[in-house]
Amino acid sequence: MSLTGLHILLTYQCNYECDHCFVWGSPRQTGVFTLAQLEDVYRQADELGTIREVYFEGGEVFLYHPILVKAVARAKAWGFQAGIVSNAYWATTQEDALVWLQPLVEAGLDSITLSSDLFHGSEMETPSSQRGLAAAELLGLDTGSISIDPPSGYRDPAYSEPGLPVTSGDVMYRGRAVEALIEGLPRLPWESFTTCPYEDLANPGRVHLDPLGNLHLCQGLVMGNLFQRSLTQIVQDYDPTTHPVVESLLKGGPAKLVQQHGLDHKPGYVDACHLCYTARQAMRVEFPEVLSPNQMYGEFAGN
Repeated sequence: MSLTGLHILLTYQCNYECDHCFVWGSPRQTGVFTLAQLEDVYRQADELGTIREVYFEGGEVFLYHPILVKAVARAKAWGFQAGIVSNAYWATTQEDALVWLQPLVEAGLDSITLSSDLFHGSEMETPSSQRGLAAAELLGLDTGSISIDPPSGYRDPAYSEPGLPVTSGDVMYRGRAVEALIEGLPRLPWESFTTCPYEDLANPGRVHLDPLGNLHLCQGLVMGNLFQRSLTQIVQDYDPTTHPVVESLLKGGPAKLVQQHGLDHKPGYVDACHLCYTARQAMRVEFPEVLSPNQMYGEFAGN
């Protein structure tokens, strides 16, 4: 495994509750990294020796702005490139956005990516994201946008290179989208979903780490827990051919999960994520350690 990117979910908490959210971000969510835990993560990433880039995501990372500033500074001190993904709620004016961003720039932040679509406002180019991007560019940051189209049930393959972060195209139907957005969308036969088109499960270049220590190959599909075993040990021990879920996905995609585990299913699903997510929900009792945590399946405090 050539792991170069670590995407840290600083918190599951978010000021929004978007219908398309992979991680069920919500004001009701729980789970946030402490500075001591982050320092240990950096130490482990340094020991692994291949990590080059750390991204801070959520939830919404700016809800814990002082911790975020310190987290960026410490990531840079360890020698990692540092980026942030945010919904830009804090960019109420460009002047205010500069105030929010300046301490992060001083901490060494390299890049920022902001959400800008109808899930975060009344127009695809939301005013807050435009103000935030303008302020970031003034401060010399590399910038990018995440702009997800309204749900149609069709995702152009051009937006689906395995292993890369999702920044555009149609919704991916996992997480809250399975409950909130699939109504009325076209379906394809469940047997047709014979590959995982979005993640490189055999040799991931980046993984997500949540505040509970879970190391995610895909949201809710875990390869190990960093609070229980070291990152180096998890990476060295990872064998996709023996992982109880990944093994099936590599052999024949979500359809193989259904066949191999004898799962109940409907005739059709919107996309591969839709079938995979619902199959994994049914498998969680059998494989709780690798299909976790509850937060990733909409089962969190406050429900």
